[in-house]
Amino acid sequence: MVRVPAKINLALAVGDVRVDGYHELTTVFHAVDLYDEVTIRPSGSWSVRAGGVPGVPTTRSNLALKAAMALHAHLVRRGRRPGEVSIEIDKKIPVAGGMAGGSADAAAALVGCAALWDADLSRDDLIGIAAGIGSDVPFALTGGTALGTGRGEVVSPVLTRMTLTWVLAMAGSGLSTPEVFAECDRLRAGVDDSALSVPRADADAMVAALRSGDVDEVGAALANDLQPAAFSLYPKLRRTVRAGVDAGAVAGVVSGSGPTVALLCRDLPQASDVAAAMSSSGTCEGVRVASGPAHGARLIGGSLR
Repeated sequence: MVRVPAKINLALAVGDVRVDGYHELTTVFHAVDLYDEVTIRPSGSWSVRAGGVPGVPTTRSNLALKAAMALHAHLVRRGRRPGEVSIEIDKKIPVAGGMAGGSADAAAALVGCAALWDADLSRDDLIGIAAGIGSDVPFALTGGTALGTGRGEVVSPVLTRMTLTWVLAMAGSGLSTPEVFAECDRLRAGVDDSALSVPRADADAMVAALRSGDVDEVGAALANDLQPAAFSLYPKLRRTVRAGVDAGAVAGVVSGSGPTVALLCRDLPQASDVAAAMSSSGTCEGVRVASGPAHGARLIGGSLR
């Protein structure tokens, strides 16, 4: 079994659309201890299931299955003949919630299949395969706190001793990442003052805040250029962020493309109070207290060679 964390984007600056159709991104990833658990078993055919969780595909469009098949193809090119597998996902990360749950499952599949097939690959080898599957998959392998560039797939660690405590406010439905990026583009195209269309999130400021060890500085640096688009598509999120701050959170931000809202707290006692207030606020469908940074995809009871 492989355990893999959710992520929060502490800062997410969205640049121009590249020639490959993706946006240029600069982001600070932060893994938190909300985990999916993925079990890989030998099988006579490829399959994936997630206990009937709505929104998780059970076809070859599933990122975990794509990852397993990509690693299989890589090994075949090296003269190996690994067998097919079944993948079972125990989902705790929200589906289409802006926390990279699908990418997390893909990373877990890479780690699990590499172990099952005795793939003799380094983590750097896996990261190279991961980058071809999805922008957030490399970070799901590494975990911790990291700077992501390119389309997010180029990851370098950010060294910090801070432990951050969060209340995660879950929405009742998901948001499509492509739709949120498209809405971001639409909103920017309607801005007359070009100065307002440049990315507002500052990854360098966030890295400096993390290294300062000051939770207030981290809160001040929380920013997401996709947040206006998420608010536009899911207006209730404005109330969610405001309710969290009113309940005592240091700051709040939409994670990634949303709609999960991450509320930064000073410590666990404050997080418990904020979580209780959010549970009765009517602005979200569920809450979870979490902390980070958390490790990346990892075999439970073992390690990847």
